[in-house]
Amino acid sequence: MLSSKDRAYLKSLAQNLNCAFQVGKSAITPEMTEEINCYLESHEIIKVNVLNNCGESTIEVANVLSERTKSQIVQIIGRKIILYKESKDEPKIILPKNNKKNKKS
Repeated sequence: MLSSKDRAYLKSLAQNLNCAFQVGKSAITPEMTEEINCYLESHEIIKVNVLNNCGESTIEVANVLSERTKSQIVQIIGRKIILYKESKDEPKIILPKNNKKNKKS
């Protein structure tokens, strides 16, 4: 579960990101889910745009993507979704809570 500090930090990182994927008329396909999962594994944070012609709401798309990729929803703003998933191999984004633990040790 992300704390408010974690969310604020991830939002600040996502500000400069371009949308990596767009969800359109065909909604969320298994191939798209797999590609988003691979992208999250390498980048840890992603911005997804839900197009107007998508039959599902932005919240529904966010919940489905989060569940299928086992990621966390950082923010839904308008038709954009920001997702975060810590990399299994080597984390690239160090969240503020982890940073404090490292300083105390």
